[in-house]
Amino acid sequence: MSRLALAVPLLAVALAGCGIRATEVPTDFGPAPSRMPCALTGPDVSTQSSRGILVQVFLICSSQLAAVDRTVRIESGPAETDRVRAAQALLDELSESPSDAEKQANYSTTVPKVLKVAGPRRGDPADALRLSMAPADLTSYALAQVICTFSDSEAASDDGTVTLGGPGTDASRRYECTEAVRTRPDTETPPSTETDGA
Repeated sequence: MSRLALAVPLLAVALAGCGIRATEVPTDFGPAPSRMPCALTGPDVSTQSSRGILVQVFLICSSQLAAVDRTVRIESGPAETDRVRAAQALLDELSESPSDAEKQANYSTTVPKVLKVAGPRRGDPADALRLSMAPADLTSYALAQVICTFSDSEAASDDGTVTLGGPGTDASRRYECTEAVRTRPDTETPPSTETDGA
């Protein structure tokens, strides 16, 4: 018993000498949390701009939407299809699996790889985009990602709203990306109104 009584103070002194505070209770809190969740080192714009156009897409991190810089290449074509080509380039980025650095920072995406976009149909507003899946069939996260990414791009209308429809004959709707949608995409439905056509 006397050996044990002597060993405890000696152990405390040894630990204190190493800069480690002694504790009487064993602790196991699991792996250390990430110091910078949802934070990425900014890209080298001068290097990336030579490979494409710098854009922002919204990925999911900590159950919220977070903007991430990406570079896209948009093929040249008729001016009237600029919005569609820009929208498809953004969709392609959204559906790509996050990079290793993005995964380490806890980013993810729910936008399906099969999602495609086309221009307006007869009776649609001129700025409408038709998705290959009905917006209502997308998960709440995926719809929020698409709308918020489109809203600050060439795919948006002049007022920053996004007019989307699906592959069917349903009328297109005009959506908004709000702060509530960005912070609570799982429960907050993007505000929308039905369009009146062209």
